[in-house]
Amino acid sequence: MPTGTGEDLTTLVVEGGHRLIGRLEVEGNKNSALPLLAACLLTEERCVLTNVPRINDVQVMVNLLSGLGADVDGVGTTELTVQSKQLLGDEPDRSLVGRLRGSVLLCGPLLARCGSVRLAPPGGDFPARRTLSAHLQALAAMGVRWRRDDANVDYVLEAPDGLLPASVYLEEASVTGTETALLAAVTAPGISEIRHAACEPHVVELCRFLSRMGAEIEGAGTSTIRVAGGNRLSGAEHRLDGDYIEAGSWAVAAVVTGGELEVCGANAGHLEPIVSVLERMRVACEVDDNRLLVLPSSPVGIRQITTSPWPGFPSDMVSLVSVLATQAQGRSLIHDWMYELRLFALEQLSGMGANLFLCDPHRMIVDGPTQLTGRTLDSRDLRSGMALIAATLAANGTSRIQPLETVERGYGQLVDRLIALGARVTVERT
Repeated sequence: MPTGTGEDLTTLVVEGGHRLIGRLEVEGNKNSALPLLAACLLTEERCVLTNVPRINDVQVMVNLLSGLGADVDGVGTTELTVQSKQLLGDEPDRSLVGRLRGSVLLCGPLLARCGSVRLAPPGGDFPARRTLSAHLQALAAMGVRWRRDDANVDYVLEAPDGLLPASVYLEEASVTGTETALLAAVTAPGISEIRHAACEPHVVELCRFLSRMGAEIEGAGTSTIRVAGGNRLSGAEHRLDGDYIEAGSWAVAAVVTGGELEVCGANAGHLEPIVSVLERMRVACEVDDNRLLVLPSSPVGIRQITTSPWPGFPSDMVSLVSVLATQAQGRSLIHDWMYELRLFALEQLSGMGANLFLCDPHRMIVDGPTQLTGRTLDSRDLRSGMALIAATLAANGTSRIQPLETVERGYGQLVDRLIALGARVTVERT
């Protein structure tokens, strides 16, 4: 979030009760863009990424790369060219690191090229909810010594003997932890094995990009990834896969407004865990190739919706499906066992008239349908912020959501797209 950075903050003003109707195309996967941009630091040669999402998180990562000495062309477009001939240091800009959890992905490339890195505490949504334990565990196995600085604030990491191949068992199947291990292992000469690895599509996409750069990787998409590291890595080109979380988010926004929406650009296989839950809730939808069609529906509550690592229902969608449950007939139990606090932001739905009971930091019971009423809301994190926007679209009356920048971290051209689909929204700057 930009809070505390001196930037103006934007309030989204929503007049509820208007259906979303039309067609949109999602851009590249936010969760792929950040590790792929970090991977560009592994080579001095030119890398080209296309279908890059035009979102705030990508802009922050681009600024981090530029601050480290990388030349980045195409900023603000969907095609970025990155070349890192010479790095200027091992300390990413701390103010930017404090805004982006994905900044931790810079550790592997900086350790490989500089032998050290000094990293301020990464920010983003509810930083305390996700620790760096998986990342530090993997790096320590590869010969990295780490400590907190004298003020117990920054992370100071050093690889005095270079990065070493290792056999690593991750205590949790962390996506960014797996990506950190991969970005380090490809430069460590010898065979590394990452077990209990995350299997999400964006991890697979990072493996594909690293392979194009010259890395040897086996087992992408499984819980055991083997890396033959130490090859010279060269520049590469890659088109990012479409963002299936964004596609699912727009689908839910259409359903709760009684709308009809064609969402293009996301892989049908990536959408399957989301569509499976939508179909259980009797949402009328069709999926083929890179197209998701959502038709006007009368959704119903279902006994339990539980998040889990890939290929289960993604935690990034739990806030959106919770809003859908407020408009579904019957009771739903929403269980996000993976992360604490994500559901807390949705307590604001109670003030809109939703009938929900927060059992604990991981579980919420929702009874529907209820008519929501517009009010002022706080977008405390990226995904719950988009969920609250969906709720305001379905509500009677006018709502105000601030700061919009929180949601724009992961949803590009958000206001323009809402307007194009028939929503009545305006923005105010403070």
